Amino acid sequence: MVRRPGFVAVDLGATSGRVMLGIMGSESESEGPPSKVELVECGRFANGPRADDDGALRWDVRALWGGILDGLRSAGRVASERGVEIRGVGVDSWAIDHAFLDASGDLVADPFCYRDPRTDGVADEVYRRIPFADHYAVNGLQHLPFTTEFQLVAGVSTGSTTEKTGSASGGEWARAEQLLLIPDLIGYWLTGRRVAEVTNASTTGLLDARTRTWSAELLGRLAAEYPELAGLRDRLPELVEPGAAVGHLLPEVQEATGLGDVPVLAIASHDTASAVAATPLRDGAAYISSGTWSLVGLELPAPVLTKASRAANFTNELGLDGTVRYLRNVMGLWVLDECVRAWSADDGAPVDLPGLLDAAAAEPGGRCLVDVDGDEFLAPGDMPRRVSDAVARLGVDLPGTRPALVRVILDSLAASSARAISDASSLAGVVVSAVHVVGGGSQNELLCRLTSKAAGLPVIAGPVEATALGNVLVQARAVGVVSGDLAALRDVVRSSVALRRYDPEPVR
Repeated sequence: MVRRPGFVAVDLGATSGRVMLGIMGSESESEGPPSKVELVECGRFANGPRADDDGALRWDVRALWGGILDGLRSAGRVASERGVEIRGVGVDSWAIDHAFLDASGDLVADPFCYRDPRTDGVADEVYRRIPFADHYAVNGLQHLPFTTEFQLVAGVSTGSTTEKTGSASGGEWARAEQLLLIPDLIGYWLTGRRVAEVTNASTTGLLDARTRTWSAELLGRLAAEYPELAGLRDRLPELVEPGAAVGHLLPEVQEATGLGDVPVLAIASHDTASAVAATPLRDGAAYISSGTWSLVGLELPAPVLTKASRAANFTNELGLDGTVRYLRNVMGLWVLDECVRAWSADDGAPVDLPGLLDAAAAEPGGRCLVDVDGDEFLAPGDMPRRVSDAVARLGVDLPGTRPALVRVILDSLAASSARAISDASSLAGVVVSAVHVVGGGSQNELLCRLTSKAAGLPVIAGPVEATALGNVLVQARAVGVVSGDLAALRDVVRSSVALRRYDPEPVR
C-alpha cells in the first residue's frame, strides 16, 4: 500500500506551542495531487515568559525544545498508525525575539521576551540618531518599541535598565557569535545549520523590504551610532526563502524522536506569514490573523513606503512568493485572555469562557470604546483593573460586571480592526470586498459579528489552524507533493476546512 505523505508543523506561539501532523489527501484519493489536508494535533505544551533572577522576562526555550521533541515522537507514532510517510518538518513562531549563540554554538542565555521593559525609551533614542523616516524608507516597518533592532541597542547601551537585566555591553552581546530568531534556533537544533528565513527576518528592522536582503545601509548607520554593534552584520546568518531545504534531522534528534532521515524545510516561519499563506483570500479581501495579537491588513505585490503610510504606522512585512503583508499590529485577544486569566485566579477555577461570551453578547453595545492599543495593556498583570480604569477615564458609568467589561473589550477590538482595514484600503489604493478572520479569534462568533458590523463588510471566519496549514502546505509544495502558486495552495485550504460567513447586520 502506498503511504500518504505527511508533514510536521512545529507551531510556537506566545502562550503555547503545538506539533501538528498534516496528512495530505484522503484514503479515497488514489491518484493525482492531494486536494485537502487533515491536521492531527500530536503535542501541545505551555509557553510564556518567565522572570529570571534579575526580574527580566525571558523565554524558556529549553522547555520548548523538550515539548517539540515529545511532539515529534508522537507525530512519528501517529504517522505509523495512519500509514503516513513523514516527508518534512517546518517550524514557525512569533517574530522579533532572538537568541545568541557563542563560539561553540551553545546558547548564551535564554532569549528575552519582547514584553520585557528593557526597551522602554530605546526607540526614541535610536530615532534621534537615525530618524524613523529613514528607517521606514528601507525596512517599511511600523513603529514598535520592541523590534529586534531596539532590543539589540538595549543590549549594548549603558543605563540602569540594561544593567538591571544583565545585558549591558560586555555581557551577552560580547559572547555572541551568531544571532538566530526563534524558529531558526529550533531549526539549528534540529539540523545543525544556521539560517534566517526571510519572512521572520523582515520583522527585525534590519532587512530591506524591497530587495528582501539584509540592509547594508541600516546596518552601517546603526554601527556608526553604536560602535558596539559594529560586528552585527557578521552575526546575522544567511537568508533563505520559504521552501528552501535547511537540512536533515541530526542523528541525535532522530534517536530522540524515532524519526528517520527527515528533511527540515524553511517555511514562512513568521507565524502570521504562514497564516496568511493559508488564508483563502480572493482579490480585494483583507485579513485579520486573530490571536494574542491581531495582524490586520492586505496582501500586496510590493511594499508601500509613502509618507502617509509611515504616518499611519503601517508595516510592510514579507510573505510567501515575493508578497508583502501590508498590515498594522493591533491588540488582539491578549486583553481578554489576561482578564480571563485574572478572573480564573480570583475564582480558583477556570472561567466558563463560552458562557461569558454569551453573556457579553446580551450586553448593550456601544457604551464606550477604549484604546486597546495603548501601552498600558501591553504587559501582563491586573488587566480587568486596567480596562476598568480606561473606561472610568472616559467618564462612562459601566456596570461592574464581567460580561459588561468583556463587551467593551470586544467592541473596542472590532473597532480597532475596522479602522486598520479602512486605513489599509486607502493607503494601498485597494477596494476591500471582504475580511477573512483566521486563527483562534475566528472561533469567537461575537467578535466576528462585531467586526463585520464595525467594518461594514462580510467576515469569512476560518481556518482556525491557518498557521499550521500554511506551514504544511509550503513544505508539501517544496517537495513536489502539491504544486502551483498561492492561489492553488489556497484552493487546497478551501477543500480542507469549513468556512463561516458573517454579514453586516445590527448587533446589540
